[in-house]
Amino acid sequence: CIPSKALLHASHQLHETHENFEKMGIMGAKPKVDWTKMLAYKDDVIGQNTKGIEFLFKKNKIDWLKGWGSIPEPGKVKVGDEVFETKNIVIATGSDSASLPGVEVDEKTVVTSTGALELSGIPKTMVVIGAGVIGLEMGSVYARLGTRVTVVEYLDKITPGMDGEVQKTFKRILEKQGLTFVMGAAVQGVEMAKGKAKVAYKMNKDDSDATLDAEVVLVATGRKPFTDGLGLKSLGINMSPRGQVETDAHWKTNVDGIYAIGDCIAGPMLAHKAEDEGM
Repeated sequence: CIPSKALLHASHQLHETHENFEKMGIMGAKPKVDWTKMLAYKDDVIGQNTKGIEFLFKKNKIDWLKGWGSIPEPGKVKVGDEVFETKNIVIATGSDSASLPGVEVDEKTVVTSTGALELSGIPKTMVVIGAGVIGLEMGSVYARLGTRVTVVEYLDKITPGMDGEVQKTFKRILEKQGLTFVMGAAVQGVEMAKGKAKVAYKMNKDDSDATLDAEVVLVATGRKPFTDGLGLKSLGINMSPRGQVETDAHWKTNVDGIYAIGDCIAGPMLAHKAEDEGM
């Protein structure tokens, strides 16, 4: 959330200078983008936020054990070679980007939101697979920076689950910004050739095939819970078919003393939802 908002803010300022300043009588040469500096600004914003959390740890006398954690048995947490005993354990391991069959992510040409936040340069063309919040957010950033962005979506509406009027109005706004949409299209795979990517897709309505070329492909087909290496299976913790940790109304798992919150359980994968559950 934090790095994408930083880039959204920076690209929005650029959009204002190019599109609205003259209307308001603010005249002058249109500013150019220094991508390296913009990325440094984004990293600085991340740094300030994470340092703020580190300070809160110190202030509230919270010990930070750095390393990969696992739960060998209820009441014990292993970090590296050390085992720590505790009465309660809260699993808050978040989520990871979900990919598609036939789409191999290298975080350089075919990227998830992670790679999209640190591209080496601003691409001329980008295909975004998925018209959810993450894809449209990053698509907006690059469209404002001059990239020709095409969004390929399996459904016939953007931002699935949102109010119908919001979906229509939002799509119109994004199209005005320069984004192109291919709706009702199922991506079949991505092929690499000469450092560029070719996205193959099938139209749902008539089963016709088509392809799109792009310098960068952003896979934004949602996220999945991240619980690798915790040892939940051997603990007998109930998991949903979607890989989420199952909890009751008080965030308790079926194992005494073990709770779970945030992206790794059911519900919207949003930072403020996780924060609320934590509290």
